[in-house]
Amino acid sequence: MKLTKMYRLLSYKYKTISARRFATVSDKKWQSVVGLEVHAQLNTESKLFSGAQNVFGGVVNNCVSLLDAATPGTLPVLNRKCVELGIKTALALSCRVNEVSTFDRKHYFYADLPAGYQITQQRAPLASEGVINFQVFTPGIHKKPYKKSSKIKQIQLEQDSGKSLHDAELKRSLVDLNRAGAPLMELVFEPDLEDGEEAAALVKELVLIVQRLGACTGRMEEGALRVDANVSLRRPGDPLSTRTEIKNIGSVRGVAGAIRHEIERQQTILDNGGRIINETRAWDATARVTIPMRDKEVVQDYRYMPEPNLPPLRVNLNTKEDHNDILSVPLIQDKLPELPEQTRKHIIQEFQLRPESAIQLVNEPILLEYFQELTTNKKRSPTKVANLLLNDLLTVLNKRKLDPDDCPITVKQLKELTDMLLNKDINLEICRNIIDELIVLADDDVSPSKLVKDKGWTITSNEDEIMKMCVDVLENNPKLVKQYKDGKTKVFKAFLGILSKNSNNKIDMSVASKIMEGLLKK
Repeated sequence: MKLTKMYRLLSYKYKTISARRFATVSDKKWQSVVGLEVHAQLNTESKLFSGAQNVFGGVVNNCVSLLDAATPGTLPVLNRKCVELGIKTALALSCRVNEVSTFDRKHYFYADLPAGYQITQQRAPLASEGVINFQVFTPGIHKKPYKKSSKIKQIQLEQDSGKSLHDAELKRSLVDLNRAGAPLMELVFEPDLEDGEEAAALVKELVLIVQRLGACTGRMEEGALRVDANVSLRRPGDPLSTRTEIKNIGSVRGVAGAIRHEIERQQTILDNGGRIINETRAWDATARVTIPMRDKEVVQDYRYMPEPNLPPLRVNLNTKEDHNDILSVPLIQDKLPELPEQTRKHIIQEFQLRPESAIQLVNEPILLEYFQELTTNKKRSPTKVANLLLNDLLTVLNKRKLDPDDCPITVKQLKELTDMLLNKDINLEICRNIIDELIVLADDDVSPSKLVKDKGWTITSNEDEIMKMCVDVLENNPKLVKQYKDGKTKVFKAFLGILSKNSNNKIDMSVASKIMEGLLKK
């Protein structure tokens, strides 16, 4: 009987070890490779080659010039501001700005492309050979942040197409040309990422950078920044294999989700002996799957040709003066603002914050703004301010399914709330209740201290009152007292939990903890 039992135990352990080994081998069987192409709409008043207004959400077909509608006889005129913003971005990403770049016609035929071609920069782009450095950190997935970089093949200027609107009920399609000719900056990255989390971290960093530069609003929900992801799997050490392209991913979370699903889909196909086909897929954010759009087995010939109506674009790489309407690259370099990575280093050094906190603060500009405002008062602990924002404020916002950008709480309200917490006028539980009330009310004139008074949330630090409560807890829980006396000190938390519940979270727990500890030692 004992031998049988031992055999079963050894057999179970062997199977468990084998399963673990198989999982490890399976995990290393395929290596995922990800490369991104990002289209960022430049933040200018007019379009790339016309004077039509460049706005989001305008009346349909109301921001269209004759050139945008491909009226014969109209000629493109390059928008100087677009070139400046493109150079700014290139310099921020350590790219080599090319002294001469040219424009090309890329031919394809869609209803929302009236001319039958798109003006872009294929042969000689505005800039090339850059790099973006970023931190990969997703709470709940990564224990610690790690540094990653991705090489940039090129940055080019190009015009956007219009937008096709499909009406299923009327069974017809309409075209809105408001977006036709809108200025785009395409950033082509090398395939040097490994998964969706790295890709999402890159996109988030890029959004922060272009926002700092004023080059793009970065509002992915408005289509101001759109991501295409190229995903493939290969055996470790093998050359790159057949890839699929996921088009127009519209959110940072969508980037992570789409790539994660595509890697899993391809791995399943390959593990079952199948073959990956070269195709374009779309991301269904509702079903959280990628779906086929069109295959790319036959390479499409875009019949690139030089744009005859635009001269070569020349920039000045040597002096800090604009000559004959030629932009000075060194002059633009001098005007670059502090970039996100510099801000992270700055707040880590000045405020002694953990890297994880610095990353989260900088990744949410509104939280960074709150932090900078709150720490102007040197009496406020930067670490405690950061904890309040990242733990308490974010927790309530997530519970309410709100983005930090939509937070209605003012800096003035947060300053008062922070001081109340640091002065121990309220505890963390009440602090979160106040934050929740301020979000619901969305009223700039509501004072946190008035809320505390109206709701009866005032806490007591009176030692005599707390002493009586502690004694009551001990007298009503003799079994817990015995366990503590017998060496099970972990039950101390149970005492505090009962005390907090009995007082409706209205006592200073730091004072209560000391009194309770003193009573138990007697």
